[in-house]
Amino acid sequence: MSSLTPIRFTATDLDDMASAKGRVAVQVTPDGKLDPGARRANRLTKGALARLTEGEGFAKVKSGQVITLAWPTGMEAEALDVLVLDRKADANETRKAGAALAKLADGKPMLVMAGSLKHAADLALGIALRAYRFDAHKTAKNGVDSGKTPEQVTLQHSDPESVEAAAAPLMAVAEGVHMTRDLVNEPANILTTTEFAERLAEMQSLGLKVEVLDEDKLAELGMRTLLSVGQGSASPSKVVVMQWQGGEKDQAPLALVGKGVVFDTGGISIKPAAGMEEMTMDMGGAGVVAGTMRALALRKAKANVVGLVGIVENMPSANATRPGDVVRSMKGDTVEIINTDAEGRLVLCDVMWYAQERFKPAGMIDLATLTGAIIIGLGHENAGVFSNNDTFCDAFLTAAKTEGEGAWRMPLGKAYDDMLKSRIADIKNVGGRPAGSITAAQFLQRFVKDETPWIHVDIAGVALVTGGTDLAPKGATGWGVAALNRLVADRYETKD
Repeated sequence: MSSLTPIRFTATDLDDMASAKGRVAVQVTPDGKLDPGARRANRLTKGALARLTEGEGFAKVKSGQVITLAWPTGMEAEALDVLVLDRKADANETRKAGAALAKLADGKPMLVMAGSLKHAADLALGIALRAYRFDAHKTAKNGVDSGKTPEQVTLQHSDPESVEAAAAPLMAVAEGVHMTRDLVNEPANILTTTEFAERLAEMQSLGLKVEVLDEDKLAELGMRTLLSVGQGSASPSKVVVMQWQGGEKDQAPLALVGKGVVFDTGGISIKPAAGMEEMTMDMGGAGVVAGTMRALALRKAKANVVGLVGIVENMPSANATRPGDVVRSMKGDTVEIINTDAEGRLVLCDVMWYAQERFKPAGMIDLATLTGAIIIGLGHENAGVFSNNDTFCDAFLTAAKTEGEGAWRMPLGKAYDDMLKSRIADIKNVGGRPAGSITAAQFLQRFVKDETPWIHVDIAGVALVTGGTDLAPKGATGWGVAALNRLVADRYETKD
């Protein structure tokens, strides 16, 4: 797994700036006011920062931007990074500022003069989130590479102990995000169903209780819709159950359910070749669940949470499910499979039913790269959110907004249910092109018990972005780990 860039928190010592190697970062406000670190840098560089802030172009600079002075006079550093940041910048803006600094690191050590910055822990989180690379399969390690993460970071602050304490749970979230990104970025010949399950089982060392259910057990439980997805693959289907019990013993857990299709060809309803290589990310929902469970365990969350992921591979073969087949779910409902490329809902419905039968959860959230339709509707800025419970849904949307993760509520309704009626079975797995993401959610709602508050999150547009985001390089984003962690902290943790 990718390791976090080491970040040390130390007391402010302005004398360190002159001899610091690599990069030094200081702060100025959008109106050109220098904090103590910036004033010292200005003296060392014989007024370079003052000339910068007094120049005509500085008025166009926005809060969160970084201006770099290369090989600054009077300093041993290769670069002086001038972070323009409003004194009233909130946590999310400060995270983005930290990410902007990390993006420039080029493999060099960094000294960040944070002064008395209010959200210094979030600055560190931004650095940690953006300081990520997935290069496990690259053999060329030499030469110029502007994508290198910081070698190490020293963050100086007037109150380093408080900042370090505030940063500790945030670094747990960062580690969870990195895990999610690693899983989503892995090629399918590496992250097989077996390898995926083994990586999750390794988290027992963090205090999680992890069970791996094999195909014989899944058949015994009646998870026939899930098994129908993987029956065309040589890789065995699995369900992994991860339990974190940090709350009261009798407290009903929050259940997180993830779609883990390690590769999706579409099955017999095969996808077009163009872009199919990105279907390694079709286990993104399971990746988010795994990363969230890791973050909760690392920070010792005082809550009971269970993560369940259905891990399968959707391949065409002589054994593959055919369009027109009818399969009975664990719940007992029969499903006519119209399109084998609408497989994620077949995985989720069995795991969701199992989660409710076994754990009687206080609430259930499923996450999946479920439909291309959600990308048409919301693009790559927001995940689609569906729910049967307004209070539960509002809490999740608030958590996502707090963490700066885009999420937008979508509708449900009986009219969409009617689109899923089958001539020969209880339900069919697709309802046609109109409202594709909604009918997918409507299918899942059929497997939610009346007493279970439920949220479905379609992350197809946000799990992996080719152009990168403010906090992540191009590739997997780790979207959802921070929001789910926040939801647990705000709604489910036992308060001291």
